[in-house]
Amino acid sequence: MALTAAQKTALEGVTTATLTTVLLKKGVRFCYIAGSRPIVPGNTKRIVGPAFTLRFTPTREDLATVDSWSSPRSTRAAIEAMPEGCVAVADAMGSTAAGIFGDILCARMAKKGVAGLVTDGVLRDGAGVIGTGLPVFCQGYVAPASVAALNFVGWEETIGCGGVTVIPGDIVVADADGAVVIPQAMLDAVVEAAVEQERLEAWIMTEVEKGVPLPGLYPPNAETKARYEASKK
Repeated sequence: MALTAAQKTALEGVTTATLTTVLLKKGVRFCYIAGSRPIVPGNTKRIVGPAFTLRFTPTREDLATVDSWSSPRSTRAAIEAMPEGCVAVADAMGSTAAGIFGDILCARMAKKGVAGLVTDGVLRDGAGVIGTGLPVFCQGYVAPASVAALNFVGWEETIGCGGVTVIPGDIVVADADGAVVIPQAMLDAVVEAAVEQERLEAWIMTEVEKGVPLPGLYPPNAETKARYEASKK
């Protein structure tokens, strides 16, 4: 199931806070990638796209070498396999000891039209990465290269990132509050519910501004729901 243009546009207007609530109501509790925040604090640009997954394991000296960067199974090769519009999601096991990517790799991703990078780890070359314009959501940036603490093992496989299972093709939405993963099979239902939730909460906010008390308003009781439905006519 591909992400349609209409679904992408709809999700670009939905906050990750709303999505976590909608997914919770549908039984999905673990959808928010812990530790992944905008590399530029306060950045409100929302990104939406299918997940392109990458996986790192703890470093092993005979595998995580500088020479490994030139192997067929490397972060460089993975980046070249990324399609335009995808969101790269990298499982770095939450490590803050080494940066998984730097400015040159992020510049290549931006050039390829990758929508953004989400990881539970960190990057390096912080100022340079910011300068590429690639939307990045991570724990921050450090000086050491990836091989100092991590070993890259593959891409486009099921991963765990920030406490969330991510399957290639799942839909990722990330904004100033962090990153949320929508299971691909639930996309239609989540989009519909999320758009309606945004409409409802916008109406509730106008009621709050009028001085309406919260009990019965948020969450809405039957009377409030009836008034909301009447307002749409």
